[in-house]
Amino acid sequence: MARRNHTALTEFILLGLADTMELQIVLFLLFLVIYTLTVLGNVGMILLIRTDSRLHTPMYFFLANLSLVDVCYSSTITPKMLADLLSEKKTISFAGCFLQLYFFIALATTECILFGLMAYDRYVAICNPLLYPVVMSRTVCLKMAAGAFTAGFLNSMVNTSYVSSLPFCSSNVIHHFFCDSPPLFRLSCSDTHLNESIFSTFAGVNMVGALLVILTSYSYVLFSIFRMHSGEGRRKAFSTCASHLTAITLFYATAIYTYLRPSSSYSLDQDKVASVFYTVVIPMLNPLIYSLRNKEVKKALWNVTTRTRIPSFL
Repeated sequence: MARRNHTALTEFILLGLADTMELQIVLFLLFLVIYTLTVLGNVGMILLIRTDSRLHTPMYFFLANLSLVDVCYSSTITPKMLADLLSEKKTISFAGCFLQLYFFIALATTECILFGLMAYDRYVAICNPLLYPVVMSRTVCLKMAAGAFTAGFLNSMVNTSYVSSLPFCSSNVIHHFFCDSPPLFRLSCSDTHLNESIFSTFAGVNMVGALLVILTSYSYVLFSIFRMHSGEGRRKAFSTCASHLTAITLFYATAIYTYLRPSSSYSLDQDKVASVFYTVVIPMLNPLIYSLRNKEVKKALWNVTTRTRIPSFL
């Protein structure tokens, strides 16, 4: 009987973020503005880095990749959420649900790894400046970025296959605004402890592994900054690192809260709020954080907007 119900399931129902149409309209307008700023900010950052030859460095290469991931990451979730906010019946097909889950996990994992690579880049630049052109050559950076995307999509393939193989034979109502693993685990009519343990292990290895690289790199970086004799050098290095650490803290705080805390403390409403933050808000904030705190980006943006120089494309 369970098998027959599982194979007959063709769609899920997303409960979304609000119960009343009035609140849904308000949220639609709010998230539409946020999504528009996300696309414009991240695409603008990519074009700015591509246009200004002074930004053709490893740090900005990884930042351009981060902006690309943020655009795709947000676009995996937000357009569907916006459509549901104006719909009475918030449905998503079985295949569409797991396709959304696949790209969500893949891009989130890639973002974690990119944060680690950006921390390593700052470590080499500040602690070993003479070796920086060799260690962080263009070929090495391309391989690192390709490895981050490959690892992200392979990790997602494993995790999504585990979740999609579960039998869903009772309710098809997802208490969330997108297809995520924790609410899908709670829909299954089978014992999901093994699946949840595997998912938590993969999530833990990815997040904690990248976080260890980040913490180790910045421990050396901060030590080197405090040893600098030049006050201007300290301010410049600290400003760059502060932008990165701000973005990392925002992303990791909500991600760890959602995926690495004990399942006994799981709360649908709290998870929705945390999910809105790291799927919708943070992709908008990243380009603002890196542009507002970075003199090189602000100068390049000023040059482009005032047309004081001819763009040179890669």
